[in-house]
Amino acid sequence: MDMNSSPGAQSGQAPGGSLLPPEIYSLPALQAAPLLLGQHLVRRTEDGDIRCRIVETESYGGAGDKGSHAFGGRRTSRTEVMFSSGGTVYVYLIYGMYHCFNVVTAAEGDPHAVLIRAVEPVTAGDAKLMAAYRNIALRKPTDLSGGPGKLCRALRIDKSLNGSRLDIHGGPIWLEQGDSPESLDIVQAPRINIPYAEEYAGLPWRFYIRNNPYVSVKDKLEQPFTPE
Repeated sequence: MDMNSSPGAQSGQAPGGSLLPPEIYSLPALQAAPLLLGQHLVRRTEDGDIRCRIVETESYGGAGDKGSHAFGGRRTSRTEVMFSSGGTVYVYLIYGMYHCFNVVTAAEGDPHAVLIRAVEPVTAGDAKLMAAYRNIALRKPTDLSGGPGKLCRALRIDKSLNGSRLDIHGGPIWLEQGDSPESLDIVQAPRINIPYAEEYAGLPWRFYIRNNPYVSVKDKLEQPFTPE
């Protein structure tokens, strides 16, 4: 793609990078979630491309995870997209007003998904566009995109993107390579607000970059992430 003629280039934002390696999308969510940290989420809008760095994720690990919408292999009109091949967008609505953006991973028929909980803008231009879409007084970074619903509003993500592919440049939304996860100070902690998950509720399946100001919730009992 010629970034010199793209909307993002016209608005003075950073040029685009390489697409995320497809191998990440084939992984189970628990393995993919920490690897998505530091990667760039790109949203194409009528005002220009917005690039954000992913700083917080949660893993929802397939039909065996009681925290997952697809627990027990449940297939409904909402969850059907989770059974798609890795690299598909899964967007759902909570409380009737907040959208949540997920990256489907693993093989087709195996419903894994990674919830993107927080992002930070890559450039000042990205931050300006995001703030305009939020249209609220911003007192701290988390007000902009520190939480699933906030980042969706800042990036104009809604259910119209459900089922889109993230592995194609130039669509409405895609993922590009950013930081190497090995270079990041990653910690892990339990997921947020899923008491219904019973014994799965306390598992440390949320991952975030330590001390990043955009992270939605910092857990006092956070533990350093150590890849298996």
